[in-house]
Amino acid sequence: MLIQFLLFLLLGIFFGTITGLIPGIHINLISIILISIYFTTSINPIYFIVFIVAMAITHTFIDFIPSIFLGCPDTDTELSILPGHELLKKGQGYQAVILTAYGSLAAIFILIIITLPSIFLISKTYNIIQKFIPYFLILISILLITLERKKFSAFLAFSLTGILGYLVLNMEFLKEPILPLLTGLFGASMLIISIKNKIKIPKQEIVKPKINFFRPLIGAVIASPLCSFFPGLGSGQAAIIGNLISKTNRKDFLFLLGATNTLVMGFSFISLYIISRTRTGAAIAIKEIIQTLTPQTLTLILIVVLISGIISFFLTIYLTKFFSQKIEKVNYTLLCFITLSILIIITLLISGILGIIILIISTITGIYCISLGVKKTQMMGCLLVPTILFYLL
Repeated sequence: MLIQFLLFLLLGIFFGTITGLIPGIHINLISIILISIYFTTSINPIYFIVFIVAMAITHTFIDFIPSIFLGCPDTDTELSILPGHELLKKGQGYQAVILTAYGSLAAIFILIIITLPSIFLISKTYNIIQKFIPYFLILISILLITLERKKFSAFLAFSLTGILGYLVLNMEFLKEPILPLLTGLFGASMLIISIKNKIKIPKQEIVKPKINFFRPLIGAVIASPLCSFFPGLGSGQAAIIGNLISKTNRKDFLFLLGATNTLVMGFSFISLYIISRTRTGAAIAIKEIIQTLTPQTLTLILIVVLISGIISFFLTIYLTKFFSQKIEKVNYTLLCFITLSILIIITLLISGILGIIILIISTITGIYCISLGVKKTQMMGCLLVPTILFYLL
């Protein structure tokens, strides 16, 4: 049993590395494939859970590498583009990713420590809190907009992406609508801008960053559980709320992002245990495989989180060093073209021609919203607006 456990753990870490490094191939896609495999085999469901958790946690470490080095994030790392890309263009891309890795590593240990208090607190308060979910989401949305210097532009970006998200997510005949929607808004749009601006990447310094972990970690610990239990909110929103709680500079904010990214994923498993609600694709896959989490299964998940998190931390350092040494020798414009082509092919294969149309529309919308000069998190209106309307209508 131990050998099988280690095998599925390592396989999960391997696939989490793949999904983290290749834009457009998300853990949700692998999770869907896994569910199909599970129902056609007699393999112990526990091993599938080990695989999924290891993959999900590894992904939260690795996915900052393409978001910072390529400017091509997924929904959990879109906020890393601005500070991360700025540091990359100053030759400090290695430091940028390492800061997120330290944040994620700290989050692993924090998650283990606060699991029991969280279970007690949330089980006592969730029935009251869930009545106010849409109003809390509205409050968060207003807060995100009012924090911007260009408030009307922020409202415009939030509204445009919100309308787009509502229309796309209600297309019942479109397979995996989130893929072309988010790929266009947060991935393809940034790649096209990078190609247009012909960005040249300077030589990167392999220097360990100075880490001030206390303040950003406090913000992450307070904000992440909130966003983990509310639909439509992710680590990006948790990071913004956490930054309001603990004001951070650019580098500390990257640490905060890493911590919230991993904490939100970890708490999604805890929320599945407490309230049987899923907030991530990984949690959805686990619920499909095993309907109810027992205390023993949750304990196993936490063990997998701990082991895979520690391994992923060192793996992230190795891969970041490798990319930092090679990035200046690579034709960055060509690399962006190749990445964009991969995104188009994946969208075509999964979502078909209609997915390509949505991808084009989302990309144009993303480019326009970026040109407005507001934070890219405003484009998360594409998920927040449909969620709010779902609860209100």
